[in-house]
Amino acid sequence: MTMLKLFGVVFFCGLLSPSQEVLSGLSCAVSPGALQNVLSNAILQNGLLQQHLQGLVLPNIMGEGGLLHSPTSITGLHLVKVQLPKLSVVLLSGIGVQLSIATKLELSGSCLVGLLSELIDISVDVNISANIKCKNFESGTVQVVVEDCLCVLGAVKIKLLSGLLSLSVNQIVLNQLTATLPGLLCPVVDIVVNLVNIQLLGTLNAVIPVGTAGTIHYQLASLPFTSGSFLGLDLDGAVKQVGGSIIPHDSSPSALPPLLDKLLVLGLRQSFLNAVLSLLIRIPPQTFTCTPEVFSGASRLQEAVTTLVPAGCSTCPGTSPLSIKLALSGNPLILLEKNRATVELSVMIQVFVKRLDGTILNLLLLKADLGLNVHVSIAGGRLVLGLSLG
Repeated sequence: MTMLKLFGVVFFCGLLSPSQEVLSGLSCAVSPGALQNVLSNAILQNGLLQQHLQGLVLPNIMGEGGLLHSPTSITGLHLVKVQLPKLSVVLLSGIGVQLSIATKLELSGSCLVGLLSELIDISVDVNISANIKCKNFESGTVQVVVEDCLCVLGAVKIKLLSGLLSLSVNQIVLNQLTATLPGLLCPVVDIVVNLVNIQLLGTLNAVIPVGTAGTIHYQLASLPFTSGSFLGLDLDGAVKQVGGSIIPHDSSPSALPPLLDKLLVLGLRQSFLNAVLSLLIRIPPQTFTCTPEVFSGASRLQEAVTTLVPAGCSTCPGTSPLSIKLALSGNPLILLEKNRATVELSVMIQVFVKRLDGTILNLLLLKADLGLNVHVSIAGGRLVLGLSLG
C-alpha cells in the first residue's frame, strides 16, 4: 500500500479549508462556501480580528447637547468588546473576493455634560465590506490588496449611568462615530487581511519529504482566478530525488469538472503522480530460495536443472537449491481512466543456482509486465493508493 502525504494548503486568495490537505502539481476549484470557511477560521475563529481591534481608541467627542444644551464632551472612548462577528464572501468574476464582516462594537468612556461627569457605554452595529484582489505574481507569491473598503453603521445604543440622555447627545455620538469609525476600522481590516495572506501563503511554498527517497517542492504556479461560482488555483511542484536531480513531469493545469454540490474539486495530473510514484515505489530486489516448503514446484524445477547443468560439473551439482530473484525494471507508471486507476510495473525475474565456488548460473531471465489495480482513498491526511494484482 502506497501513501502520499497530503500537505495542508490554506491560502487567502481562495484555497482550502484547514481540514483539507493537498499535494503539489494540481488544479483546484473552490466554492464560495469553502472559501468562507477558510477566511472565517483564519480571521474570526483564531481571534485575529478581535486582537487587532482591541487597540482601537476613538477621538474625543465634543459638542453642544445634554441637559439645557450644556457643553458635552466624551473622552477616553475605547473598545471593550467585539460581539458575534460574522463573515461572508462573494466571488467577483475576474476581480477577486468581496469580504463582508458584520459585528457589534461595545465602547466605553467618560462623559461630561455641564458639571456632571459619569461613565458612558455605547454599542454600535458595524458592517464592513472590502474588495480583495491578488496581484504582482512572482516566484510563487502574490500580493494581496484591499480596495473599496466601506464601513456602514447600524443601530447605535447609548447608556449613561444616570439615565439622563437627550436626543442631541445621541445625534452628536452618531455623527462622530459615522465620521471616524470607517477611517479606523478599514486599516485594521487591511492589516488583518495581509497577516492572513502572509501566514497562509507560506503553506504554498513548502518542501515535503517523500520518505528517504527525495522531496516535493511545490508552490503557486500563477495568479488565482475567479468566476462567479468558483475560485481556481494552479500549483506546480518539483519532484526531486536524493542528490537534487529533478524528475520531469507535465506541469500544465488540469481541466476540472464543475463543482455542482461539492465545496472543493482537485485535479492531479497523471504525469505528476508518475513522478511521485517513481520516488515512492523503490522496492529493493527480493531473492527467494526454492525449497519444497516455499515453492511447490521445486522438485520438478530441480529435475530440469539436472538436465540443464553439464554432466560431470562438480562445482554445480544438480542438487544445488534454486533461487528466484525479483527486481523492478524502470519506473512505475500510473494510468488514470474514468472510475479506474492502474499502476504498471516491469519486473525482471531471474531463476538461478549458486555454485559451490560462489558463482551464479542463470537458468532463466524473464521480464514481466504487471498491472496493479489501484484503490484510491484519503485517510489520516494521506492519499492512499491500495495496489492489488489485476
